[in-house]
Amino acid sequence: MRRTLLGLAAAFLVALVLVQVTGSGGDLDLDSVADDARAVIGDAAEDVASLDDGSGDGGSGDGGSGGSGASPDGSVDVTKVTRQLDGLTVKGKAPQTGYDRDEFDHWTDPDGNGCDARNDMLARDLSDEKVDDDGCTVLSGTYDVEPYTGEKNRAFERGSDDLAVSLDAEHVVALQNAWISGAHDWNDNRREKFANDPANLLMVDPGENRTKGAANAAEWLPPNKAFRCEYVATQIEVKAAYELAITQPEKDAMNRVLESC
Repeated sequence: MRRTLLGLAAAFLVALVLVQVTGSGGDLDLDSVADDARAVIGDAAEDVASLDDGSGDGGSGDGGSGGSGASPDGSVDVTKVTRQLDGLTVKGKAPQTGYDRDEFDHWTDPDGNGCDARNDMLARDLSDEKVDDDGCTVLSGTYDVEPYTGEKNRAFERGSDDLAVSLDAEHVVALQNAWISGAHDWNDNRREKFANDPANLLMVDPGENRTKGAANAAEWLPPNKAFRCEYVATQIEVKAAYELAITQPEKDAMNRVLESC
């Protein structure tokens, strides 16, 4: 398409010069031709740029990927994430010996704003949220798109027994998976930081969260395929940040997802 646009621009310029020569009886106004040429080339360049950033009619749209290695929603730098994936240590799972969820002090206040990490994530991920008088506890709100299922405009109501209006605070890299990937050697402070890191937290459907459990990417992926690129990229970025290992099947599964982004 770029070649077509530039080729058309060149052809137009040739025709323009011929018209100028014919109309002037051979006395060519070079300044006029130069001005027209700059205008044509500028228009062509803008059209090519619109293709590059996906904003033109031939851009990525909702179903394609842009020219920068982005996923369909533009959120994943595939080249960068693949490089991070290649830098992770690959080895077998460590034993689960000694694992206890309480080894990770979760729902503390990592940013010092007076609210625990879970309520911070609810406030971050929901819209139209209603907050209690304490200024922290999120009582209700709407999830524009629940990432694991793709459900739109999902309601949240704190304390409800109805899972359809409930949300779990999910560790994208599960605590147990972190434990067998290297966190068993961490001190308490590092485990607390990991358990409350917003980069690894997401509000999700309780059913899907519990189906996933501590599974890695080779064992479970979100049913919402449109979110898989971002999901896998998040796991890779978190594991890279905390120097956690992956298994070979896990790496293979992550590569397959990235190839589709």
